[in-house]
Amino acid sequence: MALPAPNLDDRRFQQLVDEAKRYVQQSCPEWTDHNVSDPGVTLIETFAQMVDQLVYRLNRVPERNHLAFLDLLGITLFPPTAARADVTFRLSAPQPQTVVLPVGTEVATARSEHAEAVVFATTDELAVVPCSVRRVVTRTASGEHVDRTKDLEAGQDVRCFQAAPTPGDATLFGLSAAVPRCVVVLRLDSRVEGIGVDPRQPPLVWEAWNGQDWLPCEVDEDTTGGLNRPGEVVLHVPAGHAESVVAGHRAGWLRCRVTEPVRGQPFYSESPTVREAEAFTIGGTTAAEHAETEADVPLGETAGVPGQRFTVPRSPVLLDGDPVVVRVSAGDGWQDWAVVEHFGESGPEDRHVVLDAVRGEFHFPPAVREADGTLRRYGAVPPKGSVVQVPRYRTGGGRAGNVARGAISVLRSSVPYVASVENREAARGGVDGETVAEAKVRAPQQLRVRERAVTAEDHEHIARLAAPSLARVRCLPDGPGAARVLVVPDAVADQGDRLRFEQLVPTEDVVSAVARRLDERRLLGTRLVVEPPRYQGVTVVARVAAPSAEGNRVREEALDALYRHLDPLRGGPDGTGWEFGRPVQYGEVFAVLQGVAGVRLVEEVRLFPADPVTGARGAPVDRVEVAPNALVFSYQHQVVVAGS
Repeated sequence: MALPAPNLDDRRFQQLVDEAKRYVQQSCPEWTDHNVSDPGVTLIETFAQMVDQLVYRLNRVPERNHLAFLDLLGITLFPPTAARADVTFRLSAPQPQTVVLPVGTEVATARSEHAEAVVFATTDELAVVPCSVRRVVTRTASGEHVDRTKDLEAGQDVRCFQAAPTPGDATLFGLSAAVPRCVVVLRLDSRVEGIGVDPRQPPLVWEAWNGQDWLPCEVDEDTTGGLNRPGEVVLHVPAGHAESVVAGHRAGWLRCRVTEPVRGQPFYSESPTVREAEAFTIGGTTAAEHAETEADVPLGETAGVPGQRFTVPRSPVLLDGDPVVVRVSAGDGWQDWAVVEHFGESGPEDRHVVLDAVRGEFHFPPAVREADGTLRRYGAVPPKGSVVQVPRYRTGGGRAGNVARGAISVLRSSVPYVASVENREAARGGVDGETVAEAKVRAPQQLRVRERAVTAEDHEHIARLAAPSLARVRCLPDGPGAARVLVVPDAVADQGDRLRFEQLVPTEDVVSAVARRLDERRLLGTRLVVEPPRYQGVTVVARVAAPSAEGNRVREEALDALYRHLDPLRGGPDGTGWEFGRPVQYGEVFAVLQGVAGVRLVEEVRLFPADPVTGARGAPVDRVEVAPNALVFSYQHQVVVAGS
């Protein structure tokens, strides 16, 4: 418990006025007019207002001392982090030459009356490479390749798989060039032969060859219904796509492979056929971040003395990317000075600087006078007259960049042949800079932990420091001398507070950052595992009674209430996220539905455990158990409204 801070003077304006009037009655009883219209009372109120301001400033002294102590302890505010998103650029039409989008291409959300546009900039160059189909090869599950290119050129119908398709059969399309990170359209013409499959859920997967392995492609649209009719397949090719030799021919290879059907999924009874195949590129995908890059920023000239400070023109400085360096002129060239956390381990010749990222201030090494009168230098000092600059740093960031899926839709940079842009997934990773109040809460915890992971709370605290973008962290014992740290990324829900499963999977960079930070601070001999939690899917099937005129509204609000309550990030009874290991019970769901406006009666509620990965659903139960290392996940709730 924190020690109570004293209130040095708790008097306020009206108390000061009343006290002055009492003194007037004692000292000057002949002064009887104490109304606000009296000039003397006006003077009293004027001085009371001035004293009230002095009292307010006096009471700020303990807070100022508190901040001074935090500064002495080296507690600095954390800067914001930038949100990131993959954005897909679409061409106005397929182009015969490569379209290049440079680094720094700006895109933004649409500006509205209530919100300014949120601007993103691409972090990598994107090349939209044209392509065409050069080869078509079929491959059986046993590994036999057959080149079918000449058959297609002759106008023949070519079976995509064996006559009786088998999981593992595939059709390979050799493109004229590798198309990494591009959006490719495969236009296919065929007879309807793939009998037996559900066109909405065919047992197929599209993949791209990277020279060593097949990587999955995301299917944006498939109008062929699983190769059952003429149409187009729109594929997002992964970044690793490369040209290589397959079946004796060099090309950029894509393939459509038959997979094992999941439970209840229809399978092919006959092979579909292809008569014509063509491909063209209609766009590409690259990463963008909610930050601006400043390059070759001059800071000034050194005076040749220790402890100099230089400030960048725009702050804060983001630290969630490549390390920031400072360059100091030296003769005919430049010397790089590295940014370190402190000067405690710096020697007299070390070219080190310390960065206050929130202020954007670079501190050069100091010199400290020792007890014997000598000066000890904690780092090198640049010669007098040296020019100081920062070659590159990023500024911006914050939670404002965590925009929803499809929100980025405006091209701010004019790029030839590019017609539109969109983010197919919500941006994530944006965190506001730390406030002074948050630093006051963090400081005692940091002093107690002292950068050592001992207890479960220590592991959780250090994990949050390593990745501020995490929404939840939980540390659980994993046997003698072992700990399992479960990390949940923050995510922006789609309309109706509906999260998708892929939004709850942390990126490899986040998991690596947490594991690396904990590994440096764990006790010797402690085994650590950093991973996302298990997610226990829950499907609610309910029937409620409501007025017929409000049926659609009640259904949508009931579904929203279920998704909002059974939410791993912001659900649960208190709205702070579903508790790890907390089961889902019939009565709780019943109460949520009964609380929806317009619901007269909840007639039936059924709970089903579900697997959010495979989609498999279990038998109805009254209570869905959730493991201690698991969180609940809403999976395809269904609500039927009976009119009355």
